[in-house]
Amino acid sequence: MSLIQPLPPGPLDIVGDIHGELHALQALLRHLGYDETGRHPQARTLVFVGDFVDRGPDSPGVVDLVQRLVEGGYACAIAGNHEINLLRHDPKDGAGWFFEERIASDTAKYSQFARATNMLQRARIETFLNSLPLGLERHDLRVIHAAWHAPDIAKARQMPLGTARAQYDHWEAKAAQVAREQRIAEHMAEENAIWPHSLEDGERCPPFLQAHCNNELNKALINPLKVLTCGLERQTPEPFFAGNKWRFVERVAWWNSYTEDTPVVVGHYWRSTLPAQTTHEGLFRNVGPFAWHGGRGNVFCVDYSVGARAQARTFNRPHAHMKLAALRWPERTLVFDDGSTHATNAFMQSAQAQPA
Repeated sequence: MSLIQPLPPGPLDIVGDIHGELHALQALLRHLGYDETGRHPQARTLVFVGDFVDRGPDSPGVVDLVQRLVEGGYACAIAGNHEINLLRHDPKDGAGWFFEERIASDTAKYSQFARATNMLQRARIETFLNSLPLGLERHDLRVIHAAWHAPDIAKARQMPLGTARAQYDHWEAKAAQVAREQRIAEHMAEENAIWPHSLEDGERCPPFLQAHCNNELNKALINPLKVLTCGLERQTPEPFFAGNKWRFVERVAWWNSYTEDTPVVVGHYWRSTLPAQTTHEGLFRNVGPFAWHGGRGNVFCVDYSVGARAQARTFNRPHAHMKLAALRWPERTLVFDDGSTHATNAFMQSAQAQPA
């Protein structure tokens, strides 16, 4: 039993990143045809790609529902980078529902959110999340949160199920040793003295902080579980603000180099239903909003940015295009939490993809 587990047989509904949007998840399940217990009249199975928590109004409710579905045998799930952050007690943006130190800053951005304050509830959440694999596969499909990268998948296959946090910590310790050898922390402290402002302050653009960049790249190059849950990364030409933080590394469209026959479904990458794909890295440039992508057109990102809804609501910004999606397999159609459906399209080098 490893961190890469088998997908169940039969038809699947693969649900994108949820980020605490419980009402969206409940609506999506109704549109997909699941009853309140999680049963489907066609014996379909739900597959969750991770990032259940943070930013949205009810992360505890989402985890509770996903756990009930998984333990009832109606769903399977993998952990994403937000689950890893929680397990490692590494509070990041939007995690105020679980971490006291994030409440003030998160409330300003995400208004009200249900908190997990009961110790038994918190322990149950951590136990469930740590029990999840990081990847799922069968002969016709693979599911991973961020990147199906063969060398790192091979390493994860050797790691026992239930050891996600321990294994992540092990590899982070290795990265920390390299950082000490390169004196990265000292160089970061020097940069902090030059730029003392919070990197979550979107109004103040920092200079390029090379040590901060090196710190992230160091972990990305060494830790295989970071690759699987966060993706491949590289240094960016200049700082950019994304995910409520100034960043110095950018995600890589690894799918353009993916040459294997088996299709892969991922979350993580904040895709849009709008024709213009607006991620800073341009990961979906020349890819239609409902298109398969990659060099062989057999990778699909099912994250349609529902995680941005909470902040949009707080600041009264439009958010109708931010949706929770499920990719139906083998039909390869999309169902959204507003009930709309779309056929997915074949990949081609233009923003106007043609039907498969």
